[in-house]
Amino acid sequence: MNNMPFFSIVIPLYNKEDYISDCLKSALNQDFDDYEIIIIDDGSTDNSVRIIKTFLSSKIKIFHQKNSGASAARNNGVNFATAKYVAFLDADDIWKNNHLNCLKASISLHPKAGLYANNYCIKHNKDHIVPAKINIVNNTKQPIIIEDFFKASLCDTIVWTSAAAMEKSKFIDYGMFNPIYLSSQDLDLWIRIALNEPIVFNPEITMIYDKSIDGSLGKFEDNAARFILFNSFTAYEKDNLYLKKYLDIKRYGLALRTKINGETNIYKDTLTTINYNNLNFKQKTLLKTPTFLLQSLNKIRPYIIRSKIYLYLFKS
Repeated sequence: MNNMPFFSIVIPLYNKEDYISDCLKSALNQDFDDYEIIIIDDGSTDNSVRIIKTFLSSKIKIFHQKNSGASAARNNGVNFATAKYVAFLDADDIWKNNHLNCLKASISLHPKAGLYANNYCIKHNKDHIVPAKINIVNNTKQPIIIEDFFKASLCDTIVWTSAAAMEKSKFIDYGMFNPIYLSSQDLDLWIRIALNEPIVFNPEITMIYDKSIDGSLGKFEDNAARFILFNSFTAYEKDNLYLKKYLDIKRYGLALRTKINGETNIYKDTLTTINYNNLNFKQKTLLKTPTFLLQSLNKIRPYIIRSKIYLYLFKS
Protein backbone atom coordinates (compact mmCIF):
# COMPACT_ATOMS: atom_id res chain seq x y z
CA MET A 1 0.00 0.00 0.00
CA ASN A 2 1.44 3.35 -1.08
CA ASN A 3 1.50 6.17 1.46
CA MET A 4 0.22 9.46 0.17
CA PRO A 5 2.87 12.16 -0.32
CA PHE A 6 3.12 15.20 1.93
CA PHE A 7 2.79 17.67 -0.97
CA SER A 8 1.05 17.59 -4.32
CA ILE A 9 2.69 20.11 -6.65
CA VAL A 10 0.10 21.47 -9.09
CA ILE A 11 1.39 22.89 -12.39
CA PRO A 12 -1.03 24.37 -14.95
CA LEU A 13 0.48 24.14 -18.43
CA TYR A 14 -0.38 26.00 -21.60
CA ASN A 15 2.23 26.45 -24.36
CA LYS A 16 5.31 26.85 -22.16
CA GLU A 17 7.79 24.85 -24.23
CA ASP A 18 10.57 27.37 -23.55
CA TYR A 19 10.15 27.21 -19.77
CA ILE A 20 8.64 23.91 -18.63
CA SER A 21 11.94 22.01 -18.64
CA ASP A 22 13.66 24.38 -16.19
CA CYS A 23 10.47 24.53 -14.11
CA LEU A 24 10.29 20.74 -13.79
CA LYS A 25 14.00 20.42 -13.07
CA SER A 26 13.57 22.84 -10.16
CA ALA A 27 10.61 20.84 -8.84
CA LEU A 28 12.47 17.54 -9.12
CA ASN A 29 15.57 18.91 -7.41
CA GLN A 30 13.96 19.63 -4.02
CA ASP A 31 15.73 18.83 -0.77
CA PHE A 32 12.39 17.66 0.62
CA ASP A 33 11.50 14.56 -1.37
CA ASP A 34 8.01 13.55 -0.25
CA TYR A 35 5.82 14.89 -3.07
CA GLU A 36 4.09 14.22 -6.36
CA ILE A 37 3.82 16.50 -9.40
CA ILE A 38 0.40 16.97 -10.99
CA ILE A 39 0.56 18.66 -14.41
CA ILE A 40 -2.66 19.79 -16.08
CA ASP A 41 -2.14 20.36 -19.78
CA ASP A 42 -4.64 23.07 -20.67
CA GLY A 43 -4.86 22.19 -24.37
CA SER A 44 -1.27 23.07 -25.31
CA THR A 45 -0.51 23.24 -29.03
CA ASP A 46 3.28 23.48 -28.82
CA ASN A 47 5.93 20.94 -27.70
CA SER A 48 5.31 21.34 -23.96
CA VAL A 49 3.82 17.86 -23.44
CA ARG A 50 6.52 16.21 -25.54
CA ILE A 51 9.17 17.85 -23.36
CA ILE A 52 7.49 16.64 -20.17
CA LYS A 53 7.51 13.06 -21.46
CA THR A 54 11.33 13.17 -21.64
CA PHE A 55 11.40 13.34 -17.82
CA LEU A 56 11.51 9.77 -16.55
CA SER A 57 10.22 10.37 -13.05
CA SER A 58 7.50 8.41 -11.29
CA LYS A 59 6.61 11.59 -9.40
CA ILE A 60 5.15 13.21 -12.54
CA LYS A 61 1.52 12.66 -13.48
CA ILE A 62 0.07 14.50 -16.45
CA PHE A 63 -3.61 15.06 -17.20
CA HIS A 64 -5.22 16.80 -20.15
CA GLN A 65 -8.17 19.17 -20.48
CA LYS A 66 -9.63 21.35 -23.21
CA ASN A 67 -8.29 24.89 -23.01
CA SER A 68 -10.17 26.40 -20.07
CA GLY A 69 -7.70 28.74 -18.38
CA ALA A 70 -5.38 28.69 -15.39
CA SER A 71 -8.13 28.62 -12.75
CA ALA A 72 -9.75 25.50 -14.15
CA ALA A 73 -6.35 23.85 -14.65
CA ARG A 74 -5.26 24.49 -11.06
CA ASN A 75 -8.63 23.39 -9.71
CA ASN A 76 -8.48 20.15 -11.70
CA GLY A 77 -4.93 19.61 -10.51
CA VAL A 78 -6.05 19.85 -6.90
CA ASN A 79 -8.88 17.39 -7.59
CA PHE A 80 -6.29 14.86 -8.80
CA ALA A 81 -3.93 15.55 -5.88
CA THR A 82 -3.50 12.80 -3.30
CA ALA A 83 -1.55 14.76 -0.66
CA LYS A 84 -2.97 16.69 2.28
CA TYR A 85 -1.15 19.85 1.15
CA VAL A 86 -1.02 21.36 -2.33
CA ALA A 87 1.80 23.62 -3.51
CA PHE A 88 1.29 25.70 -6.63
CA LEU A 89 3.92 26.22 -9.34
CA ASP A 90 3.40 27.99 -12.66
CA ALA A 91 5.12 26.43 -15.66
CA ASP A 92 7.35 29.46 -16.22
CA ASP A 93 8.52 29.93 -12.62
CA ILE A 94 11.49 28.39 -10.81
CA TRP A 95 11.88 26.96 -7.32
CA LYS A 96 15.11 26.91 -5.36
CA ASN A 97 16.10 23.59 -3.79
CA ASN A 98 14.85 24.64 -0.35
CA HIS A 99 11.33 25.61 -1.38
CA LEU A 100 9.35 22.62 -0.09
CA ASN A 101 11.55 22.33 3.00
CA CYS A 102 10.64 25.91 3.93
CA LEU A 103 6.94 25.32 3.35
CA LYS A 104 7.18 22.19 5.51
CA ALA A 105 8.86 24.22 8.27
CA SER A 106 6.03 26.76 8.19
CA ILE A 107 3.40 24.02 8.40
CA SER A 108 5.19 22.36 11.31
CA LEU A 109 5.36 25.61 13.29
CA HIS A 110 1.84 26.82 12.46
CA PRO A 111 -0.30 23.81 11.49
CA LYS A 112 -3.64 25.65 11.78
CA ALA A 113 -2.96 28.46 9.30
CA GLY A 114 -5.13 29.05 6.25
CA LEU A 115 -2.27 29.67 3.81
CA TYR A 116 1.51 29.34 3.68
CA ALA A 117 3.83 31.50 1.59
CA ASN A 118 7.58 31.68 1.06
CA ASN A 119 9.52 34.80 0.16
CA TYR A 120 10.49 35.21 -3.50
CA CYS A 121 12.48 37.19 -6.07
CA ILE A 122 11.13 38.95 -9.14
CA LYS A 123 12.98 38.68 -12.46
CA HIS A 124 12.20 41.86 -14.39
CA ASN A 125 14.82 41.03 -17.02
CA LYS A 126 17.95 38.88 -17.20
CA ASP A 127 20.06 41.61 -15.55
CA HIS A 128 17.55 42.72 -12.95
CA ILE A 129 16.44 40.13 -10.39
CA VAL A 130 15.40 41.64 -7.06
CA PRO A 131 13.75 40.42 -3.85
CA ALA A 132 10.03 41.11 -3.60
CA LYS A 133 9.33 44.31 -1.67
CA ILE A 134 7.30 43.09 1.30
CA ASN A 135 5.84 45.69 3.65
CA ILE A 136 6.75 44.09 6.98
CA VAL A 137 9.42 44.55 9.63
CA ASN A 138 10.94 41.16 10.32
CA ASN A 139 13.97 40.39 12.45
CA THR A 140 13.81 36.61 12.32
CA LYS A 141 14.46 33.89 9.77
CA GLN A 142 11.65 31.79 11.22
CA PRO A 143 8.18 31.54 9.63
CA ILE A 144 5.86 34.19 11.07
CA ILE A 145 2.12 34.81 11.20
CA ILE A 146 1.24 37.89 9.16
CA GLU A 147 -0.81 40.29 11.25
CA ASP A 148 -2.26 42.13 8.25
CA PHE A 149 -2.04 40.56 4.78
CA PHE A 150 -3.24 43.78 3.11
CA LYS A 151 -0.74 46.07 4.83
CA ALA A 152 2.05 43.59 4.11
CA SER A 153 1.09 43.51 0.41
CA LEU A 154 0.97 47.25 -0.33
CA CYS A 155 4.16 46.98 -2.42
CA ASP A 156 4.56 43.44 -3.76
CA THR A 157 2.06 40.83 -2.62
CA ILE A 158 3.26 38.77 0.30
CA VAL A 159 1.66 35.68 -1.25
CA TRP A 160 2.80 34.80 -4.76
CA THR A 161 1.02 31.80 -6.24
CA SER A 162 4.16 29.86 -7.15
CA ALA A 163 5.42 30.36 -3.60
CA ALA A 164 2.20 29.31 -1.85
CA ALA A 165 0.74 26.13 -0.37
CA MET A 166 -2.35 25.19 1.61
CA GLU A 167 -4.39 22.24 2.74
CA LYS A 168 -6.31 20.61 -0.09
CA SER A 169 -9.46 20.43 2.05
CA LYS A 170 -9.32 24.17 2.83
CA PHE A 171 -8.74 25.01 -0.83
CA ILE A 172 -11.92 23.13 -1.70
CA ASP A 173 -13.85 24.62 1.23
CA TYR A 174 -13.02 28.14 0.03
CA GLY A 175 -14.45 27.35 -3.39
CA MET A 176 -11.09 27.00 -5.17
CA PHE A 177 -9.99 29.53 -7.85
CA ASN A 178 -12.93 31.32 -9.44
CA PRO A 179 -12.84 30.43 -13.17
CA ILE A 180 -14.70 33.59 -14.20
CA TYR A 181 -11.48 35.53 -13.54
CA LEU A 182 -9.03 35.03 -16.41
CA SER A 183 -6.41 36.84 -14.37
CA SER A 184 -5.99 37.73 -10.68
CA GLN A 185 -7.97 34.66 -9.62
CA ASP A 186 -5.26 33.95 -7.04
CA LEU A 187 -5.69 37.44 -5.61
CA ASP A 188 -9.39 36.78 -5.13
CA LEU A 189 -8.71 33.58 -3.19
CA TRP A 190 -5.93 35.04 -1.04
CA ILE A 191 -8.19 37.92 -0.01
CA ARG A 192 -10.99 35.55 0.96
CA ILE A 193 -8.58 33.51 3.07
CA ALA A 194 -6.91 36.57 4.63
CA LEU A 195 -10.28 37.88 5.81
CA ASN A 196 -10.85 34.67 7.77
CA GLU A 197 -7.62 32.90 8.73
CA PRO A 198 -3.97 33.46 9.61
CA ILE A 199 -1.43 33.52 6.78
CA VAL A 200 2.10 32.29 7.50
CA PHE A 201 5.09 33.84 5.73
CA ASN A 202 8.55 32.27 5.55
CA PRO A 203 11.13 35.05 4.98
CA GLU A 204 13.52 32.65 3.23
CA ILE A 205 13.64 33.36 -0.51
CA THR A 206 12.86 30.10 -2.29
CA MET A 207 11.48 30.92 -5.76
CA ILE A 208 11.92 33.21 -8.74
CA TYR A 209 8.91 34.78 -10.44
CA ASP A 210 9.84 35.50 -14.06
CA LYS A 211 7.96 38.70 -14.80
CA SER A 212 10.07 39.34 -17.89
CA ILE A 213 7.94 37.04 -20.05
CA ASP A 214 4.65 38.71 -19.22
CA GLY A 215 2.93 40.80 -21.84
CA SER A 216 3.20 44.57 -21.76
CA LEU A 217 1.46 46.66 -19.14
CA GLY A 218 -1.24 47.55 -21.61
CA LYS A 219 -1.93 44.08 -22.95
CA PHE A 220 -5.61 43.28 -23.35
CA GLU A 221 -6.94 41.20 -20.50
CA ASP A 222 -10.35 40.59 -19.05
CA ASN A 223 -10.37 43.96 -17.35
CA ALA A 224 -14.16 43.94 -16.94
CA ALA A 225 -13.76 40.89 -14.69
CA ARG A 226 -10.90 42.58 -12.84
CA PHE A 227 -13.17 45.54 -12.15
CA ILE A 228 -15.77 43.18 -10.69
CA LEU A 229 -13.12 41.41 -8.59
CA PHE A 230 -11.64 44.61 -7.15
CA ASN A 231 -15.13 45.79 -6.16
CA SER A 232 -16.40 42.51 -4.74
CA PHE A 233 -15.09 43.25 -1.24
CA THR A 234 -16.64 46.68 -0.72
CA ALA A 235 -18.57 45.51 2.34
CA TYR A 236 -15.26 44.69 4.04
CA GLU A 237 -13.44 47.84 2.91
CA LYS A 238 -15.58 50.10 5.09
CA ASP A 239 -14.08 48.65 8.26
CA ASN A 240 -10.65 47.68 6.95
CA LEU A 241 -8.51 50.66 5.98
CA TYR A 242 -5.59 48.59 4.69
CA LEU A 243 -7.87 46.42 2.57
CA LYS A 244 -9.24 49.63 1.03
CA LYS A 245 -5.73 50.96 0.38
CA TYR A 246 -4.58 47.62 -1.02
CA LEU A 247 -7.52 47.45 -3.42
CA ASP A 248 -7.15 51.10 -4.42
CA ILE A 249 -3.58 50.39 -5.50
CA LYS A 250 -4.89 47.46 -7.55
CA ARG A 251 -7.57 49.76 -9.01
CA TYR A 252 -4.86 52.26 -9.92
CA GLY A 253 -3.13 49.53 -11.95
CA LEU A 254 -6.42 48.66 -13.62
CA ALA A 255 -7.10 52.31 -14.44
CA LEU A 256 -3.65 52.65 -16.00
CA ARG A 257 -4.12 49.49 -18.08
CA THR A 258 -7.54 50.48 -19.35
CA LYS A 259 -6.40 54.02 -20.12
CA ILE A 260 -3.58 52.65 -22.27
CA ASN A 261 -5.92 50.14 -23.92
CA GLY A 262 -8.60 52.71 -24.67
CA GLU A 263 -11.15 50.85 -22.52
CA THR A 264 -12.76 54.16 -21.61
CA ASN A 265 -15.81 52.95 -19.72
CA ILE A 266 -13.88 50.66 -17.37
CA TYR A 267 -11.25 53.37 -16.91
CA LYS A 268 -13.81 55.99 -15.90
CA ASP A 269 -15.74 53.58 -13.68
CA THR A 270 -12.52 52.52 -11.94
CA LEU A 271 -11.54 56.11 -11.17
CA THR A 272 -14.81 56.60 -9.27
CA THR A 273 -13.93 53.74 -6.89
CA ILE A 274 -10.50 55.05 -5.84
CA ASN A 275 -9.76 57.12 -2.76
CA TYR A 276 -6.87 59.21 -4.08
CA ASN A 277 -5.46 59.65 -0.58
CA ASN A 278 -4.34 56.02 -0.92
CA LEU A 279 -2.16 56.77 -3.97
CA ASN A 280 1.31 58.29 -4.00
CA PHE A 281 2.43 61.27 -6.07
CA LYS A 282 3.79 59.17 -8.94
CA GLN A 283 0.59 57.15 -9.22
CA LYS A 284 -1.57 60.26 -9.26
CA THR A 285 0.70 61.83 -11.89
CA LEU A 286 0.54 58.81 -14.18
CA LEU A 287 -3.25 58.78 -14.03
CA LYS A 288 -3.20 62.41 -15.18
CA THR A 289 -0.67 61.75 -17.95
CA PRO A 290 -2.14 62.10 -21.47
CA THR A 291 -3.15 58.78 -23.01
CA PHE A 292 -0.94 59.20 -26.08
CA LEU A 293 2.15 59.61 -23.88
CA LEU A 294 1.33 56.50 -21.82
CA GLN A 295 0.76 54.55 -25.04
CA SER A 296 4.07 55.79 -26.43
CA LEU A 297 5.91 54.72 -23.29
CA ASN A 298 4.24 51.33 -23.47
CA LYS A 299 5.24 50.84 -27.12
CA ILE A 300 8.91 51.47 -26.42
CA ARG A 301 8.84 49.29 -23.30
CA PRO A 302 10.92 46.46 -24.85
CA TYR A 303 13.70 48.95 -25.59
CA ILE A 304 13.86 50.79 -22.27
CA ILE A 305 13.05 48.10 -19.71
CA ARG A 306 16.68 46.97 -19.54
CA SER A 307 17.69 50.43 -18.34
CA LYS A 308 15.15 50.17 -15.48
CA ILE A 309 13.53 53.45 -16.55
CA TYR A 310 10.24 51.72 -17.29
CA LEU A 311 10.29 49.93 -13.95
CA TYR A 312 10.83 53.24 -12.17
CA LEU A 313 7.99 54.88 -14.06
CA PHE A 314 5.34 52.21 -13.64
CA LYS A 315 6.31 50.44 -10.42
CA SER A 316 4.22 51.74 -7.53
